[in-house]
Formats: sequence, structure tokens, C-alpha cells
Amino acid sequence: MSTTRICHVEIDDSQLPPPTPEIEQERRVAVFDLLEDNSFAIPPRGDQPVPDGPYRLGLAIRERRLVFEVATETQQMVAEFHLSLGPFRQVVKDYFQICESYFSAVKTLPPGQIETIDMARRGIHNEGARVLQERLEGKAEIDIDTARRLFTLICVLHFGG
Repeated sequence: MSTTRICHVEIDDSQLPPPTPEIEQERRVAVFDLLEDNSFAIPPRGDQPVPDGPYRLGLAIRERRLVFEVATETQQMVAEFHLSLGPFRQVVKDYFQICESYFSAVKTLPPGQIETIDMARRGIHNEGARVLQERLEGKAEIDIDTARRLFTLICVLHFGG
């Protein structure tokens, strides 16, 4: 079992309105997918050794900032970082808008048009993952698939916030 991975995800939404059933389902699927396949490592800082993973990840929005809390399996705190939500706002907004268009299209439009909207949705999702990778640079090392799954969780959190 790899030590550069996330083994548990906890989302602190205690300060947010209750999620809708659809948002709750998105969260469950995103957490399941993330735990099934991810790559997550904390880079060394200076002379400080980094405890080996796998890691427990806590996600929250506090004081209008995205908070990552990283601990070992035995719950020894490894790192905590706070990211401004500003760089995510537009891409999250665009992602929700394109998702609404996609869900509406599925009900009424022909497959070719649905596919076009879905390609745009994936493109915006990839952009969100890229922004996340940039924001985590020097704090955590994640691959693009992990970034995509984490971006989905950020969207779920952001929706509530």
C-alpha cells in the first residue's frame, strides 16, 4: 500500500447550510473515487522530516478560506494550509453553470449537443484541478486525477458556502 496517498477524507461543513441530496450524493461519489485512487504527498520543508502517509485529509471553509488539514493514519498532525477562495471563485461558478446546462441538456437535447456541453464541462473541471495544483505547489504534491477529485469536493464545499 502506497504511503503517498489519502486514506481518509473528512469534510467539515458544520459552518455551512445543510447540503441538498444531490450535493450529498456528489460528495459521496467524489470521496469514494478519491479514496479508490489518489496520489498525495507532503514535500519536506527545510530539515524537517515529513511523517509517512497514508494521510487523513480534513477539508473545510473557515473565514472565507479553504483549509486543508493533513494528519497521519494515527492522527498525528502533519500540515495545515489555508488557501484563498478567490482563485477558485470564477472556475467554481463556471463549473456549476456548465453542470446546470449539462443536466438540462440531458433531458432535451440530442446526443451530439450533450457531448459538446460535456466536453466543455470536463474542460472547466480540468481548469479547476490545474488551479488547485498551482495553489498547492510547495504544500502538497498531487497528480491531475487527485486534483480533479479534490476540485469536486471543493465545489461541493463552495456550494454550501
